[in-house]
Amino acid sequence: MKAEKGYWLMKSEPDELSILGLQKLKKSPWTGVRGYQARNYMRDEMQIGDRVIFYHSSTKEVGPAGIAKVASLPYPDFSQFDKASNYFDPKSRKEKPTWVMVDVQFVKKFPRIISRDAMKKEKALANMLLWKYMRLSITPLTKSEFDCIIKLAAKGPR
Repeated sequence: MKAEKGYWLMKSEPDELSILGLQKLKKSPWTGVRGYQARNYMRDEMQIGDRVIFYHSSTKEVGPAGIAKVASLPYPDFSQFDKASNYFDPKSRKEKPTWVMVDVQFVKKFPRIISRDAMKKEKALANMLLWKYMRLSITPLTKSEFDCIIKLAAKGPR
């Protein structure tokens, strides 16, 4: 178990779960992750209390929308066993589940979505894994990357 706090960028399509939806729910399971690397981050590295940049993807306004925190240890993603779910996995077994999820808790909604262009102008964000692995739904952040995104959120529109 790691001692220091972790920082993550977690992408969600707003029609699945938006920052406003999370704000309303207060806490929600992060279901439907079907990438092995993202699953491994949740399973092996995330800890309760880790901070999350909640990132809207696959929408008109793409980018960081707010802050959440990891609110549970990983546990089996129930959607993998639900035949009616888009995330059903016929190969996964209840006795040995393939996919996990964590609960995330709402912390703060940003006053605006931070644009990718604004992020790319920041030297502190130049090496974010987001740029290298754009399809990955969960990526770790350094504390300085997390802090830079928070500062961008506090600034007015660019």
